Order: sequence, then structure tokens, then C-alpha cells
Amino acid sequence: MAEAQNIPAGSTTAGAIAVAAESTVATRMSAPPSFDVADFPVPNGREEEWRFTPLARLKGLHDGTAVANGTMKAQIDAPEGVTVESVERGDARIGKAGTPVDRIAAQAFSSFAKATVVTVPKETVLTEPVRVTLHGEGGTTFGHTVFDVQAFAEAVIVIDHTGDGVRAANVDFLVGDGAKLTVVSVQDWDDTAVHCSQHNTLVGRDATFKSVVITFGGDLVRLHPRISYAGPGGEAELFGLYFTDAGQHQEHRLLVTHDAPHCKSNVVYKGALQGQDAHAVWIGDVLIQKSAEGTDTYEMNRNLVLTDGARVDSVPNLEIETGEIVGAGHASATGRFDDEQLFYLQARGIPADEARRLVVRGFFAELVQQIGVDDIEERLLAKIETELQGSV
Repeated sequence: MAEAQNIPAGSTTAGAIAVAAESTVATRMSAPPSFDVADFPVPNGREEEWRFTPLARLKGLHDGTAVANGTMKAQIDAPEGVTVESVERGDARIGKAGTPVDRIAAQAFSSFAKATVVTVPKETVLTEPVRVTLHGEGGTTFGHTVFDVQAFAEAVIVIDHTGDGVRAANVDFLVGDGAKLTVVSVQDWDDTAVHCSQHNTLVGRDATFKSVVITFGGDLVRLHPRISYAGPGGEAELFGLYFTDAGQHQEHRLLVTHDAPHCKSNVVYKGALQGQDAHAVWIGDVLIQKSAEGTDTYEMNRNLVLTDGARVDSVPNLEIETGEIVGAGHASATGRFDDEQLFYLQARGIPADEARRLVVRGFFAELVQQIGVDDIEERLLAKIETELQGSV
């Protein structure tokens, strides 16, 4: 059980402070961010950012041998007022939210034919979600999508991944000043799919961003959400839920860079694992730069191991370069069922298998409530119930 760490206001000193980090945020990557794949060495698995990832299962995404030869069926259902464009890579909105930080993201940037830009105009308040459905039909595909939610607009975006194939992509979220954006990203791939994606978010002045990442399917899923701030007063909430089955590798690597004053971030990811060689990786990096006075941040990861043979690697990292913060902290814990909870339920006449299901549902409940899209919540609860059939 990892120990939670909190740094309240006034308790830090000026200068860099690294908390519970095997290496600090600033030195974690083997190469600086770049749009050019040639700037990244081919990983060998010993690098800090690759040491948990089974490179042989990436199907060539990491070493340049993967070529675009597949089909991805894409459909975008957008409410009235939202525009959808197909643009060339020279469009100024592409890459504005962030730069690739590893070789796969750079390979994806170098390999897409045209990017898709979805724009929610200024001051538009959507009453229905923008729905993006991506269904893999085999082979390898690359992509780049930009969601431009302009000043004082409000939107919910659902990105749903299903089917089979090998997918590498960059997804950019531009959240304008005063805007409110919620993104729900569902990874419900077939068992043989491979999916690597970098999610870049630029949060505007006094803007609000909420991300809910749901990962179930795929042989290997490696997601890299990244947050930065374009002005003071921005808020970001990052929630994640994953259920890792036998043989699956699910990896979520987050970085929140506080580079503007008086901003907030809150990260909560929870996972359940079952089956032989089920492997979940969670890396949570928070960097508070010297200019980010008044920052308030917290990150937490919880993992519930349902069977023998499963493995979790959970690494929270916090680096602070200013003493003028409101608060900062992190927590990470991995464990099995709480025997006291099970005993309490069984003592009230609830059978053991149903008691275990209730504990898991309760474990995920706070994250399911964050979704805010009824059909996705219902689908998620049904998926959890199906997964639990294999462990109880």
C-alpha cells in the first residue's frame, strides 16, 4: 500500500522538490518533444518511459516498421452549429495543443493523410454530445483529430473506439477562454487490437476541462493524456476507469503541467484486474513550474486486484518549482478485496459472489457518475457486470 503525500500551502520552499518520484518529471523522457519521428531513438525497453511496455506487442508502431495499410471506419454525429473539416497538416490548429513526446506519437503525426477538425463556435452551448465513432476493420491506421471549443462555448464529446486493428493517433483539445468541455473516451476494442494515443489539452483562461477515460478492450492500450494551461484560472479534472483482463496490457501515462498561475487540477484513476498476466500501468506526473503560483492540484490512483497472476505498476510523481501554492498531493494504493466489507455484506444474508460484485460496483461508482452520458453509463455498468462474471 503506497503512502499518500500532501503538501499544503506554505509548506514548500522555493526551488525544485521531487516527491516519491523514481526520476523527476523533467527528466523522464529520453528525447525532447518533437513533431519529427527522426528525433526519437527507437526504444529498447530500458528507457524510463518504455520500461513497462511490452514492445514486441506494439506491432511495429515503435520502430517504424508499421505502415498505414488498414481501414478505420469513422463517423461523427455533431449537433447543429458544429463544423467538421478535413484539413491539411499545415493548418494552424494542428499541434497547437501539444507536441508528440514519444516515437509513436511522432510516427502518427508524420503518417496521417489529413486531419479532422471539429469546431464548437464561440458562445455555443450544446445540449447534445458530439459523438465520434471509430471502428477498426483491421490493419494499421494513423490519425490526428482536433477539437476546437471556442471561448465561452460548452460541449460534451464522446469518442468511442471499437473493432480490431493497430491504431496510433494524436487527439488535440483546444479549450477557449471561459469554455467548458467534457470528453469521454471509450476504449472497447476487440481482444487483439493495439491502440496508442496522445491526448493534448490546452486549457484557456478561466476554462474548465473534464476528461473521463474508460478502457476495457484491446490486447495493448497505451494512452498519454497531457494538460497545459494557456492562462490563469483554468481547471482540469481527469478521471479514468479501466478493467484489465488476462493477458491484457493497459497503460495510462498522464502529465499535468501547471505553467500558469492560479490553476487547478484533480486526477482520479481506478482500475480492476483479473486473470493471469493482466497488467495495468498508471503513471501520474504533475509539474508545477515557477510561474504557476497559486496552484491547487491532487492526483490519486486506486487498483483492485481480483485474482492471482495480475500485476499493477502505479507511479505518482510530483515536481514543484515554486513555494507559493495552495496545495499539492498524491496517493496510490493497490490491494485485494476488503475482507471486512465482504463479511459485513455476507452477515446480512448476501451471497459471497453477489457481495464481491457489490464491492466492485461501489469501487467504481464515483467514476461512473462523472460520465454524465446516460447510454455510456449504462453500457459501462453492463460491461463491468460482464467482466465480473469471469472473476466471481
